[in-house]
Amino acid sequence: MRIHIATDHAGLELSKELQQHLSEAGHEVVDHGPASYDPLDDYPAFCISAALAVVADQAAGIPCLGVVFGGSGNGEQIAANKVLGARSALVWSEDTAVLARQHNDANVISIGARQHTTEEAKHFIDLFIAEPFSGDERHVRRIAQLAEYETTGSIAGHTIDA
Repeated sequence: MRIHIATDHAGLELSKELQQHLSEAGHEVVDHGPASYDPLDDYPAFCISAALAVVADQAAGIPCLGVVFGGSGNGEQIAANKVLGARSALVWSEDTAVLARQHNDANVISIGARQHTTEEAKHFIDLFIAEPFSGDERHVRRIAQLAEYETTGSIAGHTIDA
C-alpha cells in the first residue's frame, strides 16, 4: 500500500522512524515534507499536500492512506481535512485508530508526535492500515452525508442551522 506522510518540525524525527518502519513492512512511502528541521516551519502545506495525494491516488484506484504528524496532531488533522475528499481522524489510542477506519473510512490519520512514543505511533498506524472499513449501511450513509455537505453545503432531508 502507498502511504503518504507529512509532518512539521515537532514530528520530523518520528516521521523518519515511521517511514523506515512502513518501508520495512512493504509499504511504498511518499514523504511530503519537510525535508529538514526548521523550528519555524508551517505544517499546513505539508499536510494538505499529503491529503491531496491520498485523495488523488484513491480516485485513481491506487490503494493508499495518509499519516500526518505534529506536536499535538490537532492542526495537522485540521489541515488535512481542508482537502475535499479527505477524512482525517486524530488518533490517540488503539480504539481511535481502529474506529477511524472501521466506522469513518478515514483515509488520513493524525498523530501527536509529542503525545506518544515511537512504538505507540507505529502500533496505531499498523492498526489503522490493517483495519478495513466495515461498510455498514449507517456508516456509509453518514460518510455520504459528510461528502454531500462538503460539496453542496447541505444534506438532503436534513436541516442545518445557520
